[in-house]
Amino acid sequence: MAADRRETVTEQPTSTPVTDTMAYRVATDLRALRAFVCAGALARGLPPERVDLLALAVSELATNTLQHTTGGGQVRLWAEAGHLFCDIVDQGPTRSFGRAMPAAEAVRGRGLAIVEQVCDEVAVFGTPEGTVVRIRLGL
Repeated sequence: MAADRRETVTEQPTSTPVTDTMAYRVATDLRALRAFVCAGALARGLPPERVDLLALAVSELATNTLQHTTGGGQVRLWAEAGHLFCDIVDQGPTRSFGRAMPAAEAVRGRGLAIVEQVCDEVAVFGTPEGTVVRIRLGL
């Protein structure tokens, strides 16, 4: 009978990463948003040379939100498993990534291409709260 006995193993709950959140509504919020992202990234261990790249990516995505949607957006920042994650959430349509960098003479259209160049990974998906662009950088 002892051979038939099975051990029940329960998973220990993993700790939920601490997530910092900041909303932005107008262009004058962008400076504070960049400072928020930089401070949070440094506190979570992102190397200083990559913090500016993160700030550039978030600034491009937040600017895109303000130019192409209404109601502003929200940024969430957290670290998990050796990576820094940042969600930019807004009410705009799902964006398409994977585009080539526009020609040098193009007036617009570089923002999303720049984001893809400076981040380790970019994902976009819809949720009940809106469209989420998730960027990831290794710590």
